[in-house]
Amino acid sequence: MAEEILRIGIIGGGGISDVHLKAIRNNRKALIHAICDLNIRRAEEKAKEYQAPYFYSDYLELLKLETIDAVVICTWNCTHAEIAIAALEAGKHVFVEKPLSKTLEEAILIEQAVKRNKKQLQMGFVRRFEPNVMVLKKFIDEGELGEIYYAKASSLRRLGNPGGWFTDEAKSGGGPLIDIGIHIIDTSWYLMGRPRVTSVYGNTYRRLGKRANIKNLSFYKTADFNVSVNDVEDLAHAVIKFENGASLMVDCSYTLHAKKDETNLRLYGECGGAEIEPEFCLISERHDTILNIQPQTDQSGLNLLKAFQNQNDHFVECCLEGREPISTVGDGKEVMRMIMAIYESARLGHEVLL
Repeated sequence: MAEEILRIGIIGGGGISDVHLKAIRNNRKALIHAICDLNIRRAEEKAKEYQAPYFYSDYLELLKLETIDAVVICTWNCTHAEIAIAALEAGKHVFVEKPLSKTLEEAILIEQAVKRNKKQLQMGFVRRFEPNVMVLKKFIDEGELGEIYYAKASSLRRLGNPGGWFTDEAKSGGGPLIDIGIHIIDTSWYLMGRPRVTSVYGNTYRRLGKRANIKNLSFYKTADFNVSVNDVEDLAHAVIKFENGASLMVDCSYTLHAKKDETNLRLYGECGGAEIEPEFCLISERHDTILNIQPQTDQSGLNLLKAFQNQNDHFVECCLEGREPISTVGDGKEVMRMIMAIYESARLGHEVLL
């Protein structure tokens, strides 16, 4: 009996598509069947590189292929809802890079389309699949930290405005909060047990702008780097409160007068604590003594390549076996609820109740 293969179409051929393409290529149960990009030359080049038999500039043409079982959406945030719903209606399983959508209203429409068409949709919350996060989740599920009542997470770039569509609010929906802050919000919330959010207080700042004048220090730029449009925040911070009494404090930036870039995620529970970034550590108490425990894993810090491989393998398995993914459309919607509430709180100048 021949092994079942999942035939996948990639929609959006920008930088993030490469990590998905490589991960799919590494999976013997998956096959890259078509690639779509608005730039037809780029679609053709990627199809040739990854040996995909079809390439398109219009995603609707890709969705007409009856031989495609699933799609991976790697396009501008403002197109996620439109493409995801069309793919679901075409009978395809869907993977959506974060965020799920540009607005909460769009996220709700996607969730309805998932239920209506009875297809799998997996959210691109890649850090849930990072090896150390997966290990920590096992410790938490076994009660090692007890009830987690507080978390603190930061993703701060001192110089890292990527330009391109990322800084065009009409296409992205926002700046560092919806781009990099979403990762630390989701990872914290996931490890805290996904409690229901009840209120959000947030601030956003636009003080430093693009800072393209800086020399002698390189920073991440998109392939189409252009900061002529820059109407997103430089910095966002928030306090998110949950129904169980727990709270999460988060901040993130594209640019900041800071000594160095900083990424950290810390959890505090009744029986112990944990740090997952910058390196994995468990904090416990035994025989009246505090212990800092260093788990022995292949890499003490973030292993994103392995995370992307794990994430894509999980998507393939869920599609082939009919299992609900770890990162569901409902999770994507709830994280969008938090993100949008932070922006609303910043706009209104006071706490937002949910």
